[in-house]
Amino acid sequence: MKIYVINLKGVTKVIWALLLIIFCMSLSRPYVTEVFNTVGKQQRKLPIYCVETSEKKVALSFDAAWGADDTDDLLAILDKHGVKATFFLVGDWVRKYPEEVKKIAAAGHDIGNHSNKHPHMGQMSKEANIKEIMAAHEEVKKLTGIEMNLFRPPFGEYNNTVIEAAEACNYYTIQWDVDSLDWKEYGVDPMIKQVLNHKHLGNGSIILFHNNAKYTKDALDAIITGLKEQGYEMVPISQLILKDNYYIDHEGRQRPIKDNKQARNK
Repeated sequence: MKIYVINLKGVTKVIWALLLIIFCMSLSRPYVTEVFNTVGKQQRKLPIYCVETSEKKVALSFDAAWGADDTDDLLAILDKHGVKATFFLVGDWVRKYPEEVKKIAAAGHDIGNHSNKHPHMGQMSKEANIKEIMAAHEEVKKLTGIEMNLFRPPFGEYNNTVIEAAEACNYYTIQWDVDSLDWKEYGVDPMIKQVLNHKHLGNGSIILFHNNAKYTKDALDAIITGLKEQGYEMVPISQLILKDNYYIDHEGRQRPIKDNKQARNK
């Protein structure tokens, strides 16, 4: 027969420890609940990746941060096809290539804001973001008289702070749903196929190019021709997006508000 001896002092310590834990949890519960409720109420903001539309329209966009050697060729190809595009310009690029900026504006293309110095804006405060956006804004306005309202964050990086800063500057934040991958320099044919066969290509798509990528000017003519053959009309982003009464769904698709429920959830 085995005899078990219970250490009452040890048991007492365990009981007191459990009671202390329960007491602390009861005190902290309202605070924890409030924290989780606050986090839960924070809605992740999204930029416009594409637009819901029944019309077969897409937008070509070009980011300009470094180099301008191919700008004249791109403008000539766009003019040949009667296509208006959107050029997102960095402030430094504007200061370095003012004549190119004037040519883009004179040709009737959209000019968008791509920041002043091309920094990682997701790591910056709202105030710093606003300063970055407005510095580029003033450069373009001074040179062309254009009041830009389309903003594409550098590197495609964004968070709520970046989008809220853009909104404070009266800008629509624009991404893309079709990436030409011209920056990877795969070659002309792969770039053409990348765009024309892209799984996301459809009504309301926004297509990303870079003004000085190695093969962009060589592939652009065939891409525009291919898009036309698929029945697409190419328009500037300013003519593609909705200016009001819209919401952006979880995929970044800008959609019109059709009822009160959507308006409440906007």
